[in-house]
Order: sequence, then C-alpha cells, then structure tokens
Amino acid sequence: MKKLPNILLILLMFPAIAFSQQDLTKLLADKSVSTITYAMKHPMHDWEAVCKDVNAILVYNKASKTIEQVAVSLKVQSFDSGNANRDSHGLEVLEALKYPKVTFVSTKIKAAAEMITVEGNLTFHGVTKPVTIIATREDFVNKLVFEGKFDVSLTDYKVERPSLFGLKTDDILNFKFRLIFKL
Repeated sequence: MKKLPNILLILLMFPAIAFSQQDLTKLLADKSVSTITYAMKHPMHDWEAVCKDVNAILVYNKASKTIEQVAVSLKVQSFDSGNANRDSHGLEVLEALKYPKVTFVSTKIKAAAEMITVEGNLTFHGVTKPVTIIATREDFVNKLVFEGKFDVSLTDYKVERPSLFGLKTDDILNFKFRLIFKL
C-alpha cells in the first residue's frame, strides 16, 4: 500500500483547511457613502472636517461572517471643513507635503454581537502608534456598515496645535467614521 504524503493526509482529514482561503474576500469601502470626520475645538469656536475619499479595505470571511483584517488610508488634503483658509492652515500645520497620508492597519480584531474591537497601528504625521477602535457593526443583505469614534492627541503625533489670536486649539482630535462595504 502506497503511503500518502503528510500534507495530503492532513488535507483529507481537515478539508476545511484546504478550502478556507476561498471563503476570504476583500471588500472595498463604498466611497459614495463612507465618511471619516474629525472635530476640533478652539476657545472661540469648534469645527468639523469631513473626508469623503475613504480608501478602506477589509478581509471578510464569508463562511464565519468575521472580519479578518482592516486597512484604511486617507489623504490629509481630502478633509474639508467648509473653510478654505482653515483647511490651508491645517495642511501647513500637518506638513501635508511631507506626510500626505494617514493610515491604519489592524493587528487584532475581536467581535462580540454588534460590537467590534479593532487594535492596530495608526500612522499620522510620520508617527506610528498603537490604537484601539471600537465600532458597531450592522449586517444587511448586501452590505456591512461600521460606525465608531476614537480620539487622537496631536501632541502624541508631534503635531503643533494650531492657534488663532494667540489661543491654541485643544490637543484632541475627535474622529468618527461610517464605513459601508458592499457584499
């Protein structure tokens, strides 16, 4: 009797291993409806800026309906506060020519019911730091929707806080997101 190679034996014993890769698919965020917004506070006024050019991808396991990996990349210049002067100053402060992108790549994902906790590395202004983001997840017949919030300290990322009339903004940027992926 001919002996089967070890790898064939393993695949015959555990067929899920051989076919699990086919259950994985890459989903791109729908740019027509996905947004990431930041809010900033200043003693004289508060404002928000929105990015509608969201480049986000996730690896989705169709069999288990789980998220395996997430990556997001945004151009700093794609945020619009509705005030061209403020946005121009923001690009200067963020050194957008030197650091044109903000990126996030997950390292660990945990899901419990409609909540998803994503740990990963955020690179902003040339500095990479670990962050944890908590989001809600809604499943529909043809799409997945993720919404959440997280904060970023400008100081942690070596960004000089913008000022107006000698008064600096708060150190914290409040981010919120709504990412929609078509299944």
